[in-house]
Amino acid sequence: MMQLTGLLGLLIPLAILFMLFLSGVRVVNEYQNGVVFRLGRFVGLKRAGFRWLIPFVERMVIIDLRTVARDVPPQDVITRDNVSVKVNAVVYFRVIHADKAVLQVEDYLYATSQLAQTTLRSILGQVDLDQLLSERDRINHEIQQVLDARTDPWGVKVSNVEVKHIDLPSEMQRAIARQAEAERERRAKIIAAEGEHQAAEKLSMAAKVLSRYPATLQLRYLQTLVEITTGGNHTILPIPLDLLRTLGGVKARLEQADDEHANHYGDAEDEEGPPAGGLS
Repeated sequence: MMQLTGLLGLLIPLAILFMLFLSGVRVVNEYQNGVVFRLGRFVGLKRAGFRWLIPFVERMVIIDLRTVARDVPPQDVITRDNVSVKVNAVVYFRVIHADKAVLQVEDYLYATSQLAQTTLRSILGQVDLDQLLSERDRINHEIQQVLDARTDPWGVKVSNVEVKHIDLPSEMQRAIARQAEAERERRAKIIAAEGEHQAAEKLSMAAKVLSRYPATLQLRYLQTLVEITTGGNHTILPIPLDLLRTLGGVKARLEQADDEHANHYGDAEDEEGPPAGGLS
């Protein structure tokens, strides 16, 4: 009985010491850091691996070092040209100094999320709607730089910010659609005008060539007749070009004779002078 009592008296302290040892065991993963406090004072960091803390004296706060992706809820933003839009985004950040993330801010996740919302409204309020739609990469980079500078005292590194969706009012969507349609019509008219200008230049050059070589005009005339007949059943009465030239010459001579007659009649009236007036 005495031996059993002595054995129990030895096992109980050993069991208590073993339980105290187990209560101080901590395992830190590779992607984590442990911030250790001893009686409320910061004493250092614990890296990945097996770690042991003094029970009831030391306390460790585990901080995840992996990149965190947080959605920024839709924000009502008024752009510089007074257009109201709703914009949401996503922020990518990670903790690079675990001690600062615990000592300098109460909840770095909540603080970074709130700061991202206010920064998004502030930056987008300084740009026009056209810049918001066309220069999204530059705006993302600007927001990332501002967030990174403000979260640096917390030991947080903002690696990227992406504006995901821009919700425009229906009136603004219709206005943008009309603007795009008008721009397309303008380009179409310009292209058509350039085509007409180039066609006129080519026709002028062709007319000069045909005037130097009359035989080519006859060949072109025959080719045009062939193209007309291939389109279906047509009855064509070809007129020789020589006959057209003769008729054109006769018409020109007749017009010239009429002009000469009119000029001669006018000169005769001038020579006769005005009719006699009353008594002098």
